[in-house]
Amino acid sequence: MNGNSTGNGNGNVGGLSNAEWELIRRYHRNEPAENQCTSRLVKRIKAPVPLVWSLVRRFDQPQRYKPFVSRCVLKGNLEIGTLREVDVKSGLPATTSTERLELLDDDNHILSMRIVGGDHRLKNYSSIISLHPEIIDGRPGTLVIESFVVDVPEGNTKDETCYFVEALIKCNLKSLADVSERLAVQDRTEPLDRI
Repeated sequence: MNGNSTGNGNGNVGGLSNAEWELIRRYHRNEPAENQCTSRLVKRIKAPVPLVWSLVRRFDQPQRYKPFVSRCVLKGNLEIGTLREVDVKSGLPATTSTERLELLDDDNHILSMRIVGGDHRLKNYSSIISLHPEIIDGRPGTLVIESFVVDVPEGNTKDETCYFVEALIKCNLKSLADVSERLAVQDRTEPLDRI
């Protein structure tokens, strides 16, 4: 791995279809600097896009599917530029993170955020998550693509940094799939109230 990898959220690298590469080219344009790494992960979820989006778009409630978030306090209304203060569960090399909402596109199902502070080593971290409709096992499903770019901390390599961040994202995407698929089985889509 050279700091630029593409995984599918299940640990595999590469193997993406032309359609998936086109979605990455269209929505996930990360231009890493020399001291940064970037990667993209893909996850298929057996739940329709509106249901998955109802969880992802809640910038004010990441703990609904992100297992490492214990608490989140939104500073202001849910709009571009809004900050959230996130408390991280023990076991990670961090306790807090301050994050800014960069993009919330309900029509195209895209959310982008940037970490702007906190007690961790993820400096200049930004991510984009996009959701795309897909048929999975003959039913409406969701293709989730999440990409990031982050500084490589002093004393670490690009490979080590990407591996760590990818591991966190894989956990988040697995949890997103678990929660979404459980709600889909219950036929419960969370309301899309426009806070």
